Amino acid sequence: MTATFERAVTFDCAGDRLLGILHEPTVAARRIGVLVVVGGPQYRVGSHRQFVLLARALAARGYPVLRFDHRGVGDSEGEARSFDALDGDIRAALDTLHDQVPRLAASVVFGLCDAASAALMYCGRDPRLVGLALANPWVHTEAGGAQAYVRHYYGRRLLQRSFWRKLAAGEFAWRESLGDLLRKLRLAAADGRSAARPPRHFRERMLEGLAGFRGPVLVQLSGRDLTAAEFTDLCQSDPRWRAAIERDGIELRRYEQTDHTFAAGNGLAAAIADCANWLDALPAR
Repeated sequence: MTATFERAVTFDCAGDRLLGILHEPTVAARRIGVLVVVGGPQYRVGSHRQFVLLARALAARGYPVLRFDHRGVGDSEGEARSFDALDGDIRAALDTLHDQVPRLAASVVFGLCDAASAALMYCGRDPRLVGLALANPWVHTEAGGAQAYVRHYYGRRLLQRSFWRKLAAGEFAWRESLGDLLRKLRLAAADGRSAARPPRHFRERMLEGLAGFRGPVLVQLSGRDLTAAEFTDLCQSDPRWRAAIERDGIELRRYEQTDHTFAAGNGLAAAIADCANWLDALPAR
């Protein structure tokens, strides 16, 4: 295992100071770097130190890794922004990774949830990217979320003994649950392409990135996560997404017993090991 060291780096993005942590092997290392993009309300550490553990494991395999706070998050300056407006932050972080580790020939972006979505929307803009690692990509719409909830939550619930025990004992709040189910069925039946969707919806931008990116892609999906379920449903129901996800070079891995952040069971260890092995298999640079 390669010895590594970690240090803080600061860099500019449109006049704001951003902060990141660079994990760098201390000996001759790979010429592919990894940028960890953070999504949702998280900052560079991640839930249960998820991104710290990932970065340290990959650095120990010889990969320089930068995890950072984009504008408006954690210790970085600037106004908070939506995941579909992170192109400038990602580019500034990749510039910093390559400036700090001049031997790098290329990079890979890792993202969880809407950071995976941001990576797909960015990937066609930067020739330095040779791969994407996407964990539980966010493709949520009200209709899509309702479909996933009805199909995956209620379907699984009916197979659980605890549900039938509660029902038999009169402990099940069936009126509330029935009302919730009916609301979700109405949403699921709604046409997700209608009404207030703005031009160039983020899912269209993601699809464009996925279909146009020619490098290897690792997609990691949790079995106990509605975000992953909604992504899976979209790829099965939309022919364009199905064609994009089934092209050569895209590897799907499922972790049936873990949750959105891979905290349950040994999900995180398995996901990190798979990510490291996938990186090792990338063409040498």
